[in-house]
Amino acid sequence: MFDAKIPAGQLNSKWEDYKGHCKLVNPANKRNLEVIIIGTGLAGASAAASLGELGYKVKAFCFQDSPRRAHSIAAQGGINAAKNYQNDGDSVFRLFYDTVKGGDYRAREANVHRLAEVSGNIIDQCVAQGVPFAREYGGLLSNRSFGGTQVQRTFYAAGQTGQQLLLGAYSALERQVALGNVKMYNRHEMLDIVKIDGKARGIIARDLITGELERHFGHAVLICSGGYGNVFFLSTNAMGSNVTAAWKATKNGAYFANPCFTQIHPTCIPVSGDHQSKLTLMSESLRNDGRIWVPKKQNDTRKASEIPEEERDYYLERRYPAFGNLVPRDVASRAAKERCDAGYGVGTSKQAVYLDFAAAIERYGNIEVGKRQLSNISKEEIIKLGKEVVAEKYGNLFDMYAKITGENPYELPMRIYPAVHYTMGGLWVDYELGTTVPGLYSLGEANFSDHGANRLGASALMQGLADGYFVIPYTVGNYLADEIRTKAIPTDHPAFVEAENKVKATIDKFMSIKGTKSVDFFHKKLGKIMWDKCGMARNEKGLKEAIEEIKALRAEFWKDVRVPGTANEFNPELEKAGRVADFLELGELMCIDALDRRESCGGHFREESQTDEGEAQRDDVNFSYVSAWEYKGEGQYELHKEPLEFVECKPTQRSYK
Repeated sequence: MFDAKIPAGQLNSKWEDYKGHCKLVNPANKRNLEVIIIGTGLAGASAAASLGELGYKVKAFCFQDSPRRAHSIAAQGGINAAKNYQNDGDSVFRLFYDTVKGGDYRAREANVHRLAEVSGNIIDQCVAQGVPFAREYGGLLSNRSFGGTQVQRTFYAAGQTGQQLLLGAYSALERQVALGNVKMYNRHEMLDIVKIDGKARGIIARDLITGELERHFGHAVLICSGGYGNVFFLSTNAMGSNVTAAWKATKNGAYFANPCFTQIHPTCIPVSGDHQSKLTLMSESLRNDGRIWVPKKQNDTRKASEIPEEERDYYLERRYPAFGNLVPRDVASRAAKERCDAGYGVGTSKQAVYLDFAAAIERYGNIEVGKRQLSNISKEEIIKLGKEVVAEKYGNLFDMYAKITGENPYELPMRIYPAVHYTMGGLWVDYELGTTVPGLYSLGEANFSDHGANRLGASALMQGLADGYFVIPYTVGNYLADEIRTKAIPTDHPAFVEAENKVKATIDKFMSIKGTKSVDFFHKKLGKIMWDKCGMARNEKGLKEAIEEIKALRAEFWKDVRVPGTANEFNPELEKAGRVADFLELGELMCIDALDRRESCGGHFREESQTDEGEAQRDDVNFSYVSAWEYKGEGQYELHKEPLEFVECKPTQRSYK
């Protein structure tokens, strides 16, 4: 039941050996096999397109009005691949090593190596789809650096890489829709898994326009529904991003792994007030050229332009000279928090640091002067030329910052502060991306598999497309080869009836409470508990308090939440109520997991476990395992441990100095 199914043999040959020996389904049989896919972001859209192309009957579900609205579209900076176009020493092994090290040695080696192996294929696939990656003057694809690496391996399309990649996957998906191989269900939300004889055999979905509940059969179900960062209320995630699909899988027997591993992104626009419902990311790509600093004097109230160079503390360059501003996200986030907590923060809230492009603008300006063989050029003209180069590389990001803050980032340094961004935890999956429920798979951010305790920048898009385009077509086929004799099960089967009745009972309960407080009231209170006590730093006392506070909040929610309207209509508040109910359960599990893991690693920073220099201190003797939690009833979970073995990447104390 709890077998990671890692193939035997050398690490660099496991995937090839697996592909050479897995079971296949012949084309005629594929036409009789139905696959349900939940979510149409990069993982879901690429999986639906690939499986449709292979000939399976695919049903794809998204709660948005179009697959183009999936949160993958918000990704900005780029996608990693070990192409070594720069000839700067990159390789499949180097990408694998950087990813395992960047995740603080809490990821499974076999999955990460496979990810690195297929990374190059992703770029070829996307170029063939017409994704407009940035190119050098001679036409070759351009690369830039991201945190945690010393090479340039990140392919990008200005600051809108996610959008362009999603449009590529969407076009492939829509081709299969037109051919009749994929049936698209927009404005539908999965509210339960249907299991028959222990296997996932379908779902219960709600039509979000009419409110009608629907039953759908599938020989296999793929959860590609993204991450759960919105448990914190304020995050860089889209407002609709939620954990419901993954959580329903958990309550049906799928283990949930490493829920406490949350990524805090270091470069986000700071919180400006209680009115905010989400936060805005400033791409990590900006750390290629922007320099991060704070004043050397505490509580300095001067404008950035009034602080001379010698009175500025470029603290990442000072503390981590080997990587400088390109340290991994967890390291950069904690360093920013430490400076602000010590009284060196900037802006009105003092909860921000500067991201300054002045030096980059001048450097690029001088390069342009040389390229154009200009002479007698004034400083103002050099700056003008430099701004043009920066605008070409990062223009849409600068425009977005200016619109949100009302400040011109070409003239003034950006103010940034860490914010919840990505969740490394998710449904536990084996090497085949299968959960502990046969026939139920999980792809992309919805699973836990590839990033350990901290995800390197530009690796989310890589994992989503790797899982959908290049992994699941083999692994789900290996399962479906034994299902060719299973006929489509009618949806009047008792298991479907029971699942639908369970969903209906929950909806009826929401509508019957008629309390006094809105869904957002409870969501905000949960988010504050999570951020304060299970956020950038955690400790035993705070986590124990958080668990009790969440239990009390959940009890209050079920007594006093108010859901207006009716169930049989378009009702966004009812949608939110279901999602927040799931967050209230997940939040407790996240704190339980964080309390159990008495070590610091990656994005999980236990204050009791740090080095003399304030860095995360792992405990490899006692915690070198994946925490996989089995749901046993409300507030009750059983821990299963998957030991992590490191053959090629021996764990060491992470150092970016």
